[in-house]
Formats: sequence, structure tokens, C-alpha cells
Amino acid sequence: MPATRGTAGLDDGGDWRGEKPCEERDDAPEQASRASRGDGGLHAGADVAAHSEPLKLQWPRPVEGRPQEPATLVLRVEGPMALEIQHKSDVILERVNRFLGWSAVGRLALRQAPLSRRDRPKPPSPPDPEAVARIAETLDAVEDEQLRAALARLGAAIKRN
Repeated sequence: MPATRGTAGLDDGGDWRGEKPCEERDDAPEQASRASRGDGGLHAGADVAAHSEPLKLQWPRPVEGRPQEPATLVLRVEGPMALEIQHKSDVILERVNRFLGWSAVGRLALRQAPLSRRDRPKPPSPPDPEAVARIAETLDAVEDEQLRAALARLGAAIKRN
């Protein structure tokens, strides 16, 4: 893997010139974003996700007669964590590429700036145990105990909302 170099300052506002055509890249930027944030599957890690956020995937211009170079994942990083994330760059790249299923990202570029995350909504509280028990009593036709319990929880959650 190529060496990673952090850069200070805000996002340079670069564009996607030279990126792969849409039909080739599908939703790779979206997937890399989820992978580096830690959404789903294999991810960069909670310690990295807590102090960084993906800005973009930047593809180099294709050169005729040469294979396509991998993209650069640009991360916005909180100041003091930039060095730590730079040291973990090989692991981050490996996990992002494993999540994507191919070597899409070849290097990280860090932009030190405050994160712009919005607060995530709280997960809903579990349904009331009494409501779950009442609904479970009506599911006598379901023989599988685990399935009956799951259906009772689902029913109580639906009725609550």
C-alpha cells in the first residue's frame, strides 16, 4: 500500500473529474463512506469512526493503455486524532476494501476540520413486556417458541406505534 499523507486544513473542494464512469463504480463512494463510518459489515472501527467522517472518493484520471489506479478516500478528521488515524491507515484501507469487495481505495487523504455529523436518532425502546405477553397468548397456532416470541415482540412494537 502506498504511504498515506495527512493534510491540514479544510476540504479543498475538489471535484470528481477523472472518476470512473457511473456504470463502473455503481455506489462505491456510498459503500466506502459506510465502511469508513462503521455502518454495517466490516468497518474501520469504532475508534476511527468516532473521530472521522468520509468526504469523498477521488478517482485519478484514467490513462490509456494502463490499468485504472485505485481511488483516494478523503476523510475529515478531528485535529488530535489525525496522527492516530494516519498510523492506522493500512488497517483502514484493508477493511474498507474488504467491505467493498475489491481494491477500490489505494490511499487515504486526511483533512483536519470539525466533524459535521448530525445526531443519530435514538433506537426505539423495547416493547412493554405485558403487551408482549398479551399478544403471545393469541399466537397459539405458532408451534416454534422462538418464532412466537419474535412475533409477539413485533406485534407489541407495531401496536405501540
